[in-house]
Formats: sequence, structure tokens, C-alpha cells
Amino acid sequence: MFTKILIANRGEIACRVIKTARKMGIATVAVYSEADKDALFVELADEAVCIGPAASKESYLVADKIIAACKETGAQAVHPGYGFLSENAEFSRRLEEEGIKFIGPKHYSIAKMGDKIESKKLAIEAGVNTIPGYNDAIDGPDAAVEIARKIGYPVMIKASAGGGGKGLRVAYNDAEAHEGFSSCVNEARNSFGDDRVFIEKYVLEPRHIEIQVLGDSHGNYVYLNERDCSIQRRHQKVIEEAPSPFVDAEMRKAMGEQAVALARAVNYESAGTVEFVVSGATKEFYFLEMNTRLQVEHPVTELITGLDLVEQMIRVAYGEKLPLAQADVKINGWSMECRINAEDPFRGFLPSTGRLVKFLPPKEITDDKGTTRVDTGVYDGGEISMFYDSMIAKLIVHAPTRAQAIARMRDALNSFVIRGISSNIPFQAALMQHPVFHSGIFDTGFIPKHYPTGFDASMVPHDDPALLVSVAAYVYRAFTDRAASISGQLQGHERLVGDHWMVVRLNKEGNEHHPVVARPVAGGYHVEYAGKNYEIKSDWKLGESLFNGTVNGEPFTLQVERHKTKYSLFHWGTRADFMVMSARAAELLALMPEKLPPDLSKFLLSPMPGLLREVSVQVGQEVKAGEKLAVIEAMKMENILKAEQDCKVKKIVASAGGSLAVDEVIIEFE
Repeated sequence: MFTKILIANRGEIACRVIKTARKMGIATVAVYSEADKDALFVELADEAVCIGPAASKESYLVADKIIAACKETGAQAVHPGYGFLSENAEFSRRLEEEGIKFIGPKHYSIAKMGDKIESKKLAIEAGVNTIPGYNDAIDGPDAAVEIARKIGYPVMIKASAGGGGKGLRVAYNDAEAHEGFSSCVNEARNSFGDDRVFIEKYVLEPRHIEIQVLGDSHGNYVYLNERDCSIQRRHQKVIEEAPSPFVDAEMRKAMGEQAVALARAVNYESAGTVEFVVSGATKEFYFLEMNTRLQVEHPVTELITGLDLVEQMIRVAYGEKLPLAQADVKINGWSMECRINAEDPFRGFLPSTGRLVKFLPPKEITDDKGTTRVDTGVYDGGEISMFYDSMIAKLIVHAPTRAQAIARMRDALNSFVIRGISSNIPFQAALMQHPVFHSGIFDTGFIPKHYPTGFDASMVPHDDPALLVSVAAYVYRAFTDRAASISGQLQGHERLVGDHWMVVRLNKEGNEHHPVVARPVAGGYHVEYAGKNYEIKSDWKLGESLFNGTVNGEPFTLQVERHKTKYSLFHWGTRADFMVMSARAAELLALMPEKLPPDLSKFLLSPMPGLLREVSVQVGQEVKAGEKLAVIEAMKMENILKAEQDCKVKKIVASAGGSLAVDEVIIEFE
């Protein structure tokens, strides 16, 4: 077996590979950019080599630097993770020439299948079902419009070297095809160094089902069943699960056999994924693409099969045979993965970067009810950078049934503490509660269909608001009791403070007032609210983020955050802000005048931290509603800012090429 491997990647996947290598007794080498010098994967690796500045094209995408690091450290093989150079045939070929093993498929397989245009032609030859479309690179936006018209809208515009939702747009008309082509070309050039783009028919009401395959150098192939990745936002996967609630045994076999036929056609060696788009109405499936690498969502397959896919990739690269035949592949229970991303769901999912003031993931555990697993590359106090993708962690659960997996995921999301930046945990919690998701009958349009105007707090109403009010009273009473007990001060605390308070929930629409009584009992407090009694018991300590306890004997977990006189509670995706005070103080609060926010309608503000790629207007220009004003790049994605109304440009405040902070002024209007 190899004694030392280099990981040509960063973040979560680098940590994931290190974990398996360590289990196998293999030493690891990390390569890192200047922006990642304090990253977790650098600390975990046995050795680390800096390969350049923060920009990927000057570090993680430079094959020469990675090969030089292999020679410097004596690494015998390279695991590329996903993204960056993982599907770069030239990189694989060069490693082979240097006598360094590539822990992935051979360069000729990557060249054939990593190129989405060529892979589609090969799939047709191999007898795999394919989607109608134009399978050659397109010259420009005008040609894209003409081709889209011939195919018939809607169409999918895709970068040939794309992946992870980058370099991909859906167009429903000529304007969207023209603009989408240009954005795909730019994203593909920046992310993959390959700006070729093609177009294919967009299947309406589609499900995204993918088949995990394994092949070795001895001609052995297996498919490890399917993953359902239909819950997507902007073509990026949000929730993945295995098996699929949509796929039956007959369909699984047919898709699996086609996936293996495709792998055989290119002599595929390693782990790979054949993606299909499936009609929800007819169950007809069409080849989408083959990812010649490890997938982000590989853990759900690991948990239902009991296989370590990273280990299998390493063993195959070393020349070993697969340890199982197709008949040995089973499905054990149900697994789900939620991608925890650094984005603000309440601000249109805009990227959120900065310091992780608090990062407390759920405890990893395997018991008789299942598994909770967290794959991450960050730590408490670490930084989420604007230079790379938005993933903070992958939260994975496994249970005997789908319903139990959903329940376990809800509990895990409930206890996942992230502060300092925004995350999509509230949105994930909402999805886990949605009745359509519970039904298993959905497609890739689920999120735009059920959240057409975006996401806001009203979309996660709490089904037990009395619990939140009662816990707010508990927390306040605990703090006042501690204050009264310091050095024996405030004798007669019961007389001075009393048991009767007003819990004020702070809402945008108007504050809610809830009279409560909270009295101490053994192990907690007895709260009276709305004519009902709530016995809340907990070993919670003042200042802790996680509040684990029971209410009338039923267990619950929520998160608590104190801001001087205010308390924020987080539970099942809901955030509730409270103040607790006397009834008289609440009356005075209601009489205070409301402070109106300043008028910012004459400014274009940056909705996120990022790089200002382009200012599309000039001083004095008359702009119509819907016209492009600027382009911001953040976390490897282009974001186009458009005019919300007719206006005239008075001043260009920010310069293209510069970095922007949230709410920084870009343009001032007359």
C-alpha cells in the first residue's frame, strides 16, 4: 500500500481524505494557499506545503505546483477530492508521466467522460438514454439563442467542464439564453479554465437521480445503488438521500446496468457517478453527465452500503481488486445529507463570509437508532473566505427508515450552533418539515415552486410557540436568580423581583405580550402561561448555547443567545427574539416612538461581500428597470445586480476589480 499521499484540495474533502488515510496507516501531505494557512486540513495533515496566493488559478489549479510538492515530500499518489483539478485529464496524465499515481480514473477516461459534450456522444454509442440537444461547443450568445429556438424552450445551458452548479443556467426565452450563455462562459473560464458551452433540452418536472459506480484495473464493476439529489437551489444540491423514495427495484437495476455499461465503455477505474434526469410522470431516465471523481454527497452511499469510498479509491489506485461483486451490494436503512452553507437564507441566500465566532456541530454518534455524522473543514474561531465555495459542513444521518432519518436530521439541525456568519440551517429545517418533502413526491423544481419569492421567517412557523415563551421566562429567571445570589446581595429577592413577568416577543409586525409566572422547582422552573403549566427541567448552564431539557417530561433541544436585555431562541428553524420585563415596563416600551430606517433607494448597495467584476453603466446613463447594473463574484459564483426601477446614474462609487463589503455603495442614482 502507499505510504504517503498528497491531497490536491482543501476544506472538508481534504479533512475527509486525511481521516481515511490515517485509518489505513498512510501519511498525508496537504497543499494550501496563503488564505488557507490556518485551515483545519493543514493542521490535520502530517505535512503541508504552501502553493501560492488565495486565488485558485494561482494555487489549487496550478498542476506544476502540486507536482513539485509531490516531489518535495515524496508523495507516491495524489487524491484530488472534488472540484479544482479532480476532473482534469491533463493533470492525471502528467502525474502518470511523473510516476505518481492519480487516485481516480485514468486520464483517457476523464478526457472522454469529464467532457460533457464528448461523454454524451459516448453514451449514445454505449446504448445509454440521452437528452435531445446540441452536442458541440457554441460560438457565442447569438448562436446560443438560435440553437435554443431550434431545440425549443426551456433549455439548459451548460459548461462542458462544469460541475457543482457552476457554469449552468436554465433559459425560458431568448433574453435568458443570451445572458445565460455569457454568464456560463465567464463562470466556466474562472472555475475550470475551459469556457466551452453546450445546450440541451430541459426536462420539465425532473428528478435528479445518480448512480454510484466502482471499477478497478482488473475489469470488475459494480453499482452501489442510487442517490436522490432532486432538492436543489439554483441547480446546486441542498439535500441528498439514499435510496430514493422514487426509484423501485426494476428502475434501480436498469439505471445501474446502464451506468456500468458506460463505465466499461471507457475502462473506468475508481469511484465515479453517472447522473440521470428522470421524468416524474413516466419514469423515463436520460443520461445527464458522468462525474469522474468523488461526489460531495458520497457519505449517504457509504452509510447504506457500509463501504468507505475514499478507501476503495485508494485501493483501486494501488492496483487492488474490488472486494465485492454486484450481488454483495445491499441497501441498509436510509441516509440523508444536508449541505450546511455560508449563506443568508433571509437575504436571498447571499454569501456570508467572516469569522466563525461559534461553531458547535452536533455530536457524531452511532447507536441502535442510527448514525449522526458531520464532515467539515472548519473549526470554532476559523474563517469562511470569499475565495472558495460556501460549504461549512455536511450533516449526514442514517436510520432504519426514511421517516426516522428525517426525524434524526431535524434533531441534528436543531443542535447545530453557528454564530458570526449566517448559514442555511433555518432553510434546511424548513425543508425537513415540509409535507411535500415528507411525501417523497417532488422534483428539482421543489424549491422555486414552494418558495417562489424566496425564504423568510414566516415560512417556518413554530408549532409550539408556548414552549418558546416558557423557555424565555426560564432563561430570564435563571439570570435574575444568579444576579441576586452574588455575594449574598439583594436579600428579599422574591419581594424585589417577584415571579410575575411580561415576555415580549419582538416581531417586525408588532410586539406580542405574554404574561407569565415562573417559580423555581427542583431541577428547573415551573412556568404558568396562558392558563397552562409547563414544568421545565434542565442542567443548562448560564451562557451555554445549547439548551437541552424536558418540558412536562418530554425532551427538547433549542439554542439560546443573550444580547444584554434580549434573548434569541432558535428551534426547528424558527428564530424568536424576546425581552422579559415587568408589565409596567412593557407598557412603556409600547409607547416609545418607532425609529424609521434611512432611505437607501438612491443607492445600489452590495448585497454580499465579494469582488466587483463589472460596472455595466456609466455616469449620466438612463437605466430601465431590469437592466444589468453590476456583476459581483463571490464564492466562485457570478451574481448579476439589476435595476429595480427606472433611474439615472449620478455617480459610480466603487471601481471594478475592487473588493466589496456587505451594504457598500456601488452606484448612486439621481
